[in-house]
Amino acid sequence: MTLSNLGRRHLLAGFAGGLAAPALPRLAKAADYPGTQPVSILVPYAPGGAPDVLGQVLTQGLHQRLGGNFVLDHRPGASTTLAARLAARAKPDGHTLLMGTVVTFTTAPYALRDPGFDAVKDFAHITMISDTLFLLVANPRWSSLEELLAAARQRPGQLSFATWGVGTTAHLMMVDLMARTGTELLHVPYSGSPPALTDTIAGRADIMFSTFAPARPHVEAGRLRALAIPSPQRSSVLPDVPTLEELGQKDFVSSGWFTLSAPAGTPPAICSSLEKAAVEAFAAPQARARLDSLGLVPAAPGPEALMKRLTREAALNQRLIKAAGIQPE
Repeated sequence: MTLSNLGRRHLLAGFAGGLAAPALPRLAKAADYPGTQPVSILVPYAPGGAPDVLGQVLTQGLHQRLGGNFVLDHRPGASTTLAARLAARAKPDGHTLLMGTVVTFTTAPYALRDPGFDAVKDFAHITMISDTLFLLVANPRWSSLEELLAAARQRPGQLSFATWGVGTTAHLMMVDLMARTGTELLHVPYSGSPPALTDTIAGRADIMFSTFAPARPHVEAGRLRALAIPSPQRSSVLPDVPTLEELGQKDFVSSGWFTLSAPAGTPPAICSSLEKAAVEAFAAPQARARLDSLGLVPAAPGPEALMKRLTREAALNQRLIKAAGIQPE
């Protein structure tokens, strides 16, 4: 999944108030962890945008609760697998962590011939830290999803959908929607979310799944029409947008997500300390107000919930990648 750059300075400036929290009581933690050695949290994206907001909440929250020095280490590249490979090969002492993604663990292993790691065996998965909402948006000439799908059935392959790349979450969700609705749309992949949104606004593409934050201002300004949201319930930020389930697509629920993971073999006591501190950090009211406005919503905490979801979505994405005819690169 690729999140568009929302402007690091703008986002972090708006979030500064939430981060300026009073000193918190330190959680019980593994002896001498993290100590004086900095803890590097590998981020598989370039600086800027929603991942940076999450990263700042995470590092600040862990520092407040565990002490020590937690720092973000941006390592973009290779469909998020560069950062994951580095984390998988790091010393399992809690001083190298990974802010993993749905792409890292459920898409890249099937879209790449050799991602360089095993998504299950090479990591101690600690907890989910956030879900990322998606919106199904279209050029405003389409008044509803039903209208667009009816036109697509009449003109197979003539309407188009934009994505930020082959095999991305946006692509696979549309493959799923076309299979469910018996439609065929032309896939137009772009180099990122901003150009895909720009061409959908201009009418050069008809429809796309977008992450919430970059699409929201265009929806509110009337430049895009939000047709549906692939979530269990409507968003409190855009309450008039129906869920895909409401529109007849049973169990069509999808989102991006981020995890906190460590190299396999990291001591359970350290993982437990990190889990408790991360869950508390993302539940703090100051953090939630800002994150919710960006479509970054709470995810079920803990390693069991993380592994259950990773396993389920990996199987689904493997099937969708095959259905899309994507050959591992």
